[in-house]
Amino acid sequence: MTRFKGFIIKEFYHIFRDYRSMVILFGMPVIQILLFGFAINMDIKDARIAVLDNSKDVVTQKIIQKIVSSGYFKLTENLSGTKDIEQSFKNGKLKEVIIFEPDFTKKLYKDGQANIQIIADAADPNMANLLVNYSNAIITDFQKELMKSQNIPFQIIPEVQMRYNPDMKSVFMFIPGTMTIILMLISAMMTSISIAREKEMGTMEVLLVSPLKPVQIIIGKVVPYVFLAFINAVVILLMGTFVFGLAIKGNVVLLLAESMLFVIMALSLGIFISTAANSQLTAMMVSLVGLMLPTILLSGFIFPIENMPLVLQWISNAIPAKWFIIAVKGIMLKGTGISFIWKETVILAGMTLFFLAMSIKKFKIRLE
Repeated sequence: MTRFKGFIIKEFYHIFRDYRSMVILFGMPVIQILLFGFAINMDIKDARIAVLDNSKDVVTQKIIQKIVSSGYFKLTENLSGTKDIEQSFKNGKLKEVIIFEPDFTKKLYKDGQANIQIIADAADPNMANLLVNYSNAIITDFQKELMKSQNIPFQIIPEVQMRYNPDMKSVFMFIPGTMTIILMLISAMMTSISIAREKEMGTMEVLLVSPLKPVQIIIGKVVPYVFLAFINAVVILLMGTFVFGLAIKGNVVLLLAESMLFVIMALSLGIFISTAANSQLTAMMVSLVGLMLPTILLSGFIFPIENMPLVLQWISNAIPAKWFIIAVKGIMLKGTGISFIWKETVILAGMTLFFLAMSIKKFKIRLE
């Protein structure tokens, strides 16, 4: 019994001395609780909206003030015409536009009714539905207050338009997001175990004594997987089009080019993980645990980033999937061109160069 007790104590010491085990045991649960607690938030807060007030009278100003003061919406633009709506939506600046018809107050008092048009960006149908419901509730509440104070029956009629996804199909949101997750995880995982496999199998020595330079070895590891991952991207797009009926509104060549760029970026990240990991198991665990949760929670795929705490919003900028989802949604659902997604393209290209450079640098250190 004494020997068994000593064996157990020895195991505790062994675990406590291994800092990696301690991080997994105590660090990961804390990180996951914080991420799930703060990132999973479907409440509306400061949703960016614009107003096109064709009437500019007292009642319309009161309605706008009531909507903004609710805390759910943030007025970012006062539009001058309907031609500005499409541009603002494609730039990704707005979630909703509220349009007041001309002579709003006059029609309300004279005819007993006036119209408000609510246009929501339904590329994210769940968020669009929430925004429209909140807007309708605020307008209805204002109507009740007005009728109570004036003692005259009024009717404010909101007309709702769901732009880019009029049928509110959630699959239109999930296809770009699922495509991002699949490409990120498969690409990173495939390459992350490549150099680690060479180390475990003892074939790294062959590469070290070969005339190949580190940059050639890194690129040689990436190139085969580029074509395999790109085939996955094409298959996903074909299934989305022919199985789920998702019509690609933008330039298909641009969409494929963005997909290729993201694939190369993910493969570069996988190579970087591979050069830093000592074993295939470590590389695979980092690829799965270290990439899956941030990609799902902090990319804006399911949960709106603007609802998250400011710290997580900053961190989300370092998540490559965030920028790819913005670009691919814009091309597929809104028909945007490179002039609208150049920022996301430059960021993904910069991340690709960064991970490749870090991989080569790390590999050089190991060559020494």
